[in-house]
Amino acid sequence: MTKGTYDVVLLPGDGTGPEVVREGRKVLETLLENGGPRLVLSEVQGGAQYYQKHGSEWEPGGRERAVKADAILLGAVGWPGVSLPDGNIAGHGLVLGMRFGLDLYSNVRPCKLYPGVKHRIGKEFKQVWRPEDVDITFFRENTEGLYAPAHGELTRGGTTEVVLDTRIITQKGSERIIRRAFEKARASPRGAPEDGARRVTCVDKSNVLKGCQFFRATFDRIGKEEFPEIERDYAYVDAFTQWLIRQPEHYHVVVTTNMMGDIVTDLASSLQGGMGFAAGGNVGDEHAMFEPVHGSAPKYAGKNQVNPFATFEAVAMMLEWLGDRYHDPSLLEMRARLHTAMASVLLAGSARTYDQGGTATTRDAGDRVVEAIRSEKRPSGSPGARPVAA
Repeated sequence: MTKGTYDVVLLPGDGTGPEVVREGRKVLETLLENGGPRLVLSEVQGGAQYYQKHGSEWEPGGRERAVKADAILLGAVGWPGVSLPDGNIAGHGLVLGMRFGLDLYSNVRPCKLYPGVKHRIGKEFKQVWRPEDVDITFFRENTEGLYAPAHGELTRGGTTEVVLDTRIITQKGSERIIRRAFEKARASPRGAPEDGARRVTCVDKSNVLKGCQFFRATFDRIGKEEFPEIERDYAYVDAFTQWLIRQPEHYHVVVTTNMMGDIVTDLASSLQGGMGFAAGGNVGDEHAMFEPVHGSAPKYAGKNQVNPFATFEAVAMMLEWLGDRYHDPSLLEMRARLHTAMASVLLAGSARTYDQGGTATTRDAGDRVVEAIRSEKRPSGSPGARPVAA
């Protein structure tokens, strides 16, 4: 049953975050110009730079507004030299705090190569992989593993002698991320580019680590008992890093633990043209937060240079999640329109930012996508209203 009105909180954050969120908002508002669902868009200030000025990671009441929202769009968090008293980066509460606080246990990273996008291999921009061969969705466990708050150190006489990071792998955590991965494979309209097979690849280090042995055993049990029609595939994480680059067409859905997933998904971004195209969703059962995953990129902050397409993809992911959660086809139609506009702009090469060897600015890229959305033929008689700025 649709809600009709959706509360979306934008967290611009630090560095280049406000620049890309600005373009994401512009594109989202354009999608809503001629009808559709009612989205109430509001911004919440927070992060490292906010902490540096105000001594708090959130503006007053900001966290509470984010927690109550139907969805969150995050820009970036972190700024050089700004840390919390406990040693964590300032802005920690906007990322890991929300992941743990809202139980956003599933980190979803799509890896798709659009026609017209080049790869920077060495000093040259090349077309190394074919767009039709790169279409992978990664599921990374998001609330345990090495990022669980199980750390410590032994300090004597002012000297730190031992530091301990404990990896936690639980049955609950393993089962639910693995189940999400199999559900994605089952629901996908297509399988792996190589052969059309609906397969899930478990990436681990189970030849060495007990936690990975447990994770793989859970993967086998759930796959066999609940998803027997889905092919089960396996890779040790070190071997996977070279197989991923050599043969991306083999992979369809990939599931792995927290730290390993953090690493291999950034590697996978090279398949899609770089971090400027990489978006992620932090998804739980009741809440979700979406973001470009390139970070705050301090050296580019304020220069209007960074690639906003990762943010556009994050917006598309957010629309899809809301549409599926609330059974609202108008949101899914908006997502399809956005992807069509992105694809046409990228194919035309009219919005290549510096990371693609071009000279387009962040605003230029947003403007080109806005123009593409407005030039589309939209269905007539769509109910709804323009977005509301809160």
